[in-house]
Amino acid sequence: MAEMNMLPGDEVRQIMWRFADRFDVQMAVAAARATARGYVARLVANNERATHEWTDAKNRLFEEFDNCGVTAAGLDAAYGGMFAGPRNLPLALLSYEVAWVDQGAATTSFVNDLAMGPIAELGTEEQKAKYMGLCAPGNPSGKTWRGSFALTEPLPYVGVDTGVLCGRVSVAEWKEGEEPMIRVEKRGRFITNIAVCDYITIAANTGDERIKGSCMVIVEATDPGKFDRGAQTKKLVHQLSNTGDPVIDVVVPASRIVGGYTIKDGVIVPNLQHSEIIAQVFSKTRVAVGIMGAGALMSAIEPVIRYQRTRFRGAAGVEETSPRYTLGLQMKEDATQRLAGVWATAEAAASLGFATARVFDALEEVQDEAKALLGKGREMLKNMKAPSEKAVAMLAAGEDPQTSGDATVKYVHLQALANILCPATKLWNTGHGADVMRQAVSLMGGYGITEDCHGFLFYKWTDTQLAATYEGPEVVQRRQISETMGNAVFLAQVAAWEAELKACPKAAANGAAALAAAFALWRWTQEFAKRAKDADGRKLGQSQRHGVVFTLADALAGLVAACCLWQDIKHLALNGAANETVAPELENYLATFNDLLGTIAGEMAGEAVRLCTDVAFGFGAAADEDKSAFNALRTDVENALAGTRLAKDRAAKTLTTIMIPEAADYPL
Repeated sequence: MAEMNMLPGDEVRQIMWRFADRFDVQMAVAAARATARGYVARLVANNERATHEWTDAKNRLFEEFDNCGVTAAGLDAAYGGMFAGPRNLPLALLSYEVAWVDQGAATTSFVNDLAMGPIAELGTEEQKAKYMGLCAPGNPSGKTWRGSFALTEPLPYVGVDTGVLCGRVSVAEWKEGEEPMIRVEKRGRFITNIAVCDYITIAANTGDERIKGSCMVIVEATDPGKFDRGAQTKKLVHQLSNTGDPVIDVVVPASRIVGGYTIKDGVIVPNLQHSEIIAQVFSKTRVAVGIMGAGALMSAIEPVIRYQRTRFRGAAGVEETSPRYTLGLQMKEDATQRLAGVWATAEAAASLGFATARVFDALEEVQDEAKALLGKGREMLKNMKAPSEKAVAMLAAGEDPQTSGDATVKYVHLQALANILCPATKLWNTGHGADVMRQAVSLMGGYGITEDCHGFLFYKWTDTQLAATYEGPEVVQRRQISETMGNAVFLAQVAAWEAELKACPKAAANGAAALAAAFALWRWTQEFAKRAKDADGRKLGQSQRHGVVFTLADALAGLVAACCLWQDIKHLALNGAANETVAPELENYLATFNDLLGTIAGEMAGEAVRLCTDVAFGFGAAADEDKSAFNALRTDVENALAGTRLAKDRAAKTLTTIMIPEAADYPL
């Protein structure tokens, strides 16, 4: 039986995650890995996580990230950045490498990019030149600037609603013929990098009739007024990132308003409301947070294998030639079956996150041209109808809209995908991922909750709990999915995935058939919810009926994650033979990857059945004909699940023979 002989190396990952032709990205990944498994790992091993204080050793993280290129990765090439063109995939890969060791350290790097996000995405050219230039390592000023980002407020249960702002902007001084000076007041909550930042991008609402609406403003630590960084937050997790509750009351020129402003009838009108900026920035930066969860999960596989195999070595009566010495806990099916589930989840989480990053890269390539053709506001909505219809028609015909020569067709297709994939990455990787990470910790027994546990698994599990709240907790992600999952282009894409999955040569063995059937069940249930009413006459699918639409969002996220893994395996199958390192073992890699796909596809298809049944039957809204239609589709899924547990058996068996290095790849 073909099976993977060793855990996948860089050559396999470069093909699966589509950076085999990017030498610049490969070098950046290698440098980030060396820093993570070197300096970052030593910080954790030396108990730097045992204190809330931002120590000199922790602060050196910034210098280490400067030296390995991680800092420059988030900047435009014109201002000292590493990568020309879109950089969502490279940034995701670097987050993955650092989070492999510690998510707090990954957050320390990531928040620099988050602070720069509003400026890089929507800032004026002057703002981009100044702040990207200052944040580039080795810039002429002699100091590399660090950034912070202040959206949330000191309100109870902060972070649930990013539209609620207490920060205020008002006119401080406005001399005739001169630029207005504005006062920025902000009491931030849970602000990362605040202890060291040189500038901070702040969301604030108007507190003055001479300023219209809300905006984001760039504040420098040396601006006149009060810049109180606040006390360090006493977090139980992410101690390798610094967090505090700052109090800021400063005066800055109006040119610091992100995106600029105009003056109309004596009123300062920001060109961009804070919500517009947040929507643009968070649509991409959520991917990096989701990828952190994938990196933590994937990093658990080797340490658990090592623990399981060596569990009884050194005990009296355990001979070196005995199965108990060689396999340890892996003699028992439960140990390997549960680890196979962790591994399958990690693979799907990584595939989902990197697929989303690639979609955003592709979107950046076409969006300027497409938006110029589509116009703005209502005109844009009207003009999107024709390209949307064309994208739907192409998908129905088995064609990829990205092969269209029309930028607007590509744009509406990519936008429909991004609106689902991005929140799904954040929701599934950090939500479901945290649950599965607990399984990984439990597989280490009591050793899993000790400081010297291989792989720092307990820290990674608890860190993921915080990552799940970053950039909007799970409810925010479910809300976005539920609002966009009815898009006609996306639904046509789901139908196209179904057709592709059914046509997969191994569909009956690797779970592809189960995924296809589950997508069909989900599509039917989503359509049913839009028209059905409960006994009280309330529509099931209305946007505020969270018990329905959020349930469908959860089902969809898991199916999409498994589908992304299937796409990566298919890409490896098509391109692996061309790589001289991968080719000799390609059959073995594909065999085990398909078994992992069967594992996660079976789990997610079964979960989709449960969740869709809740919607179709739980509210008593289904008529007899609806029940018949649903039951037929549910039976299709259940029949297609045949063999998926055998796939898990095979994946678990592989874990007993797969080779791992003699020693751990970073110090304890």
